[in-house]
Amino acid sequence: MASALRPMLLRQTALSAATRRAATTTVPASAFLSRTTSFQSPIAKSAMRVAAFHASSRRSLLPPGPQVIKGTVNDAVPIPDPKPTHGSYHWTFERLIAAGLVPLTVAPFASGSLNPGLDAVLCALLLVHSHAGMQSIIIDYIPQRRYPGAYKGALWLLNIATVLAGIGLYEFETNDVGVTEAVKRVWKA
Repeated sequence: MASALRPMLLRQTALSAATRRAATTTVPASAFLSRTTSFQSPIAKSAMRVAAFHASSRRSLLPPGPQVIKGTVNDAVPIPDPKPTHGSYHWTFERLIAAGLVPLTVAPFASGSLNPGLDAVLCALLLVHSHAGMQSIIIDYIPQRRYPGAYKGALWLLNIATVLAGIGLYEFETNDVGVTEAVKRVWKA
């Protein structure tokens, strides 16, 4: 944000000093116009050049979708079928998982004992929490109506990544020290 505002501020401060000096003298308007164009400090010139660079056109990451109206202009927008796994139940489920992660992350360190069952529940909830969060990002930023192929592909990639992460966590839990012991070792290192 600061880099976007800096050229504008430089241009305003550099040109305002010249305008103030020209406005305080008693000269005709024609002389004033010629004075502001002829008197430009090197700072003002470089500020204009940088500001012109930042004022270039923006390019979108994705091209705009097809501009087609299905049906007529007076037709109602189709309402999607309600699903029990979405909506308020979905958000309640995500909040319960997020609230359940708080005591599960603290419990192994507070009790001082390593419990493989508690560690497995922590890994499972972390996996479900991460999957639900990434799924929400895909739903929000890849609209199914405009990009049905990209939407379906992103969801499949997410499902594959979740399965691979689950297999990796299972292997780490059964064949290595586990998540909580690994975190303890990282903090003591």
